[in-house]
Amino acid sequence: MSSLPTLLDEVRACTRCEAHLPHGPRPVVQVGASARILIAGQAPGRKVHESGIPFDDASGERLRAWLGLSRELFYDADRVAILPMGFCFPGTGRAGDLPPRPECAPTWRARLMSRLNHLQLTLVVGQYAQAYHLPDAGASLTQAVQAWRDTWPTLVALPHPSPRNNLWLKRNAWFERELVPLLRERVAQVLADSPGRSELNPV
Repeated sequence: MSSLPTLLDEVRACTRCEAHLPHGPRPVVQVGASARILIAGQAPGRKVHESGIPFDDASGERLRAWLGLSRELFYDADRVAILPMGFCFPGTGRAGDLPPRPECAPTWRARLMSRLNHLQLTLVVGQYAQAYHLPDAGASLTQAVQAWRDTWPTLVALPHPSPRNNLWLKRNAWFERELVPLLRERVAQVLADSPGRSELNPV
């Protein structure tokens, strides 16, 4: 089995979906062998494709606020792994970004997940990640988020933090009122015995 650095080199050199990517391949992932939190997202957007930094956009700002994490800690691969369902920006359709390319997860996900042996919390962000990490949920994204107690404290389904979801958040005000404070506490608990505790933002 190849080392994690070697595997990540393979991932970042991947061109499997090149013919289907209007902006070309640029896999964006963040993985460290000692990561305790996994953020399973959707796929990079245009801004992330340009910067090469996951969640380097308005969605990331909201997600970090939900988790109570500083940018420094959020981007520490030894504590937080970020693995979207598709590693490259799939392009834009009539109703927003296109779905993650279906070839990506079967090619890379199991190999990368097998290296994450210290995870204590998995955050499933959006419907495509839910379909992979909660295949038996049989529920809409809203129902999966509402059923957070069923998988607490090791896995939590979250709505996508995109500004496009502002209406969902308005209709489901309970999420930020009730679940987000508990989520921040759980994130702090998971990272409490690791260096950098002062980087946790006060809630």
